[in-house]
Amino acid sequence: MTAIKNKNIKSPLNYIGGKHKLLNQITPLFPIKINTFVDLFAGGCNVGINIEANRIIFNDNLIYLIEMFQIFQSNSVKNTVNHIENRIKEFELSKTNEQGYKKFRDFYNQTKIKLDLFVLIAYSFNYQIRFNNSHKFNTPFGRNRSSFNDTMKHNLINFIMKLKEKESEFLTFSFENFDFSILSKDDFVYCDPPYLITTGSYNDGKRGFKGWSENEEFKLLDILDNLDNKNIKFALSNVIQHKGKENLILKNWLKKQNYKINFLDKNYSNSNYQTKIRDKNASIEVLITNYTPNTKKREKHYV
Repeated sequence: MTAIKNKNIKSPLNYIGGKHKLLNQITPLFPIKINTFVDLFAGGCNVGINIEANRIIFNDNLIYLIEMFQIFQSNSVKNTVNHIENRIKEFELSKTNEQGYKKFRDFYNQTKIKLDLFVLIAYSFNYQIRFNNSHKFNTPFGRNRSSFNDTMKHNLINFIMKLKEKESEFLTFSFENFDFSILSKDDFVYCDPPYLITTGSYNDGKRGFKGWSENEEFKLLDILDNLDNKNIKFALSNVIQHKGKENLILKNWLKKQNYKINFLDKNYSNSNYQTKIRDKNASIEVLITNYTPNTKKREKHYV
């Protein structure tokens, strides 16, 4: 079996804030030839799984998530799906059985069986991944909303098959501890960090692990400058403006640097970006690159 060709693979996780819907705008802005692709904040792996490169590095500091992906990589599709479906039967998981979910959540927190995390996410509220400070999974039940349905199963199978086609590895470093010295000018780093000026359980960067604050924002931008000094290409997803807020740290950084700002449109419409900039309540999502993308995509300077 092989993964579907010429079609973007969707993460098996319904990852809020994931980039699947923006892939057709983002990936054409990436370099044409990539030796090692680093997905520094991999999350649901929507970007890295769809990149053609000699080597893919998926990195995220959410250790249990990375361990789950490693099981996807090493296990057969059949064994993975069988494990998931057997757990569902064993704990009688459904959209309405909250007690079964809580019993299984307690079981996972006691055993930390790696593949069980996926089963737990499938029945959690909005498919969210949350851990408390003791690293206990604490997302509430997704009553009448979440389940391991046919679409999720389909996405899982295609994702695993695509993953097995790639030369890839999974790492669990916090972004500032990643060893960038292994990279050279033919490599590429993609960053989709938590967004400083947006709010939500999916993008606060914490989930029971390290949070995201202005300090982390400054550190990441310094790292990107260092990559640029070493002639290593990077791309940064972020928002400049959101619901009346502005990311002043990002704006001031862009004023000092000659990086390219590529505007993205979540609605896939022909928007007037100057109008969006003037509208203080608009959300302006961008892909910032330290190179000029080899396309005729929209590209504007905004500071």
